[in-house]
Amino acid sequence: MKKMMLFTAILILAFSVAPRAQMADGGLGYMGTEGGLIMGGMGVSVIDNQTYFSINFRPELAFGKFGIGLNVNLLYSTKTGSIRAKDWDSGYDYFRLIRYLRYGRKWDPVYARIGTLDAAQLGHGFIMNYYTNEASYDERKIGLAFDLDFGQFGFESVASNLGRAEIVGGRVYYRPLHTLAIPIIRNFAIGATFVHDFDPDTWSGTDDGVSVYGGDVELPIIRTRIFKTTLYYDWAQIAGYSSLEGESRTFGSGRAAGIMTSLGNLFGLLDISAKLERRWLGKEFMPSFFDPFYEIYRFQIENGVELHKTDELIGLAETKGVFGGLYGGLLGNKVRLLGMFSRLDKQKKSGALHLAADAPDAVPAVAAHATYDKVGVETIDDVLTLDNRSVARVGLGYKIKPYLILYMDYIWTFVETEPGSHVYKPQERIEPKLVFAYHF
Repeated sequence: MKKMMLFTAILILAFSVAPRAQMADGGLGYMGTEGGLIMGGMGVSVIDNQTYFSINFRPELAFGKFGIGLNVNLLYSTKTGSIRAKDWDSGYDYFRLIRYLRYGRKWDPVYARIGTLDAAQLGHGFIMNYYTNEASYDERKIGLAFDLDFGQFGFESVASNLGRAEIVGGRVYYRPLHTLAIPIIRNFAIGATFVHDFDPDTWSGTDDGVSVYGGDVELPIIRTRIFKTTLYYDWAQIAGYSSLEGESRTFGSGRAAGIMTSLGNLFGLLDISAKLERRWLGKEFMPSFFDPFYEIYRFQIENGVELHKTDELIGLAETKGVFGGLYGGLLGNKVRLLGMFSRLDKQKKSGALHLAADAPDAVPAVAAHATYDKVGVETIDDVLTLDNRSVARVGLGYKIKPYLILYMDYIWTFVETEPGSHVYKPQERIEPKLVFAYHF
């Protein structure tokens, strides 16, 4: 059943070549409406073999450059009739009703977002790429992203949790030739990035922080209204605590060179961006250290053994690899797709896959969406199997009315076995629901 639902999701992705891309100089765009949508629904959720009636209200509103997203999710036990206590056992849970507040969009001259970070990225993504502070619904945090571009210089910044010091990072960049009226080279930029996780195990009495820092250069060589192409080069270094060795030390470094290109609004039918990158990875180094899985792998307890993500670096051999990405929109953005895949040369189980698709209006009377992340990919069977290396969501809906959709969602994610235990287990959720969705 899992393979069949996942195969259906991949078919949706494969035949839905892709979203409203707006590749700026930084890289591939990311999924998400961030405004102009009112959604709500009623249905049934099955979580850890317990059944709940669910009431959900999730509007995403835009007023010019301002946007707000809410997430009111009430789960009533079918046995007791009471609200699921785990969702409301602290004052922090009430703040999380506001999913996000934002001004502008990523790569705008001014961009700010507070709340859930769905796909945080710094620079070209060599250090932080598609990081999310919402590993699961039960583990949401209030984070912050804040970027300013003054023309000749600017910065990007991320904080995963405003409630305590956890993951904080930023990138500053400088365009030394920006004041010159010379095409192409006036947009040449030099950047530096630093990201630090203060407390991966969330215990204040330990000193187990990890840092990744690096530098980059980029040169946009074509910048027209429709077509853009940028060359770039990145270098990064990892330093932090290893629980297996019981000490802090410097790990490895890596380099990457790549090209990003975008073709925008071609006859109103195609809007697409692509990225291809070659990587040279030194010993004990991994690219995009802060990735969609980081909140899960930053610290875990397996069979009574404490493990940090930095422990995965120990013994990694020097290698090379490739990274590719595609993002775009088709048929006036009626279909949106994002796909990314990376793999190391001559290393089994080194593939990492991220897919996302959204087709709310491509087929009359049908709405569909899917997201899927998988690490440790070697064969097609790895892609089609849900396990402790997978995070997935598949939804298929029938439009009773244009604004009223009968949806079935299948969700595969992770949750702690006990709060604060750092022992994770897969969690399956099946959620039939009646959804009200109004786009404006």
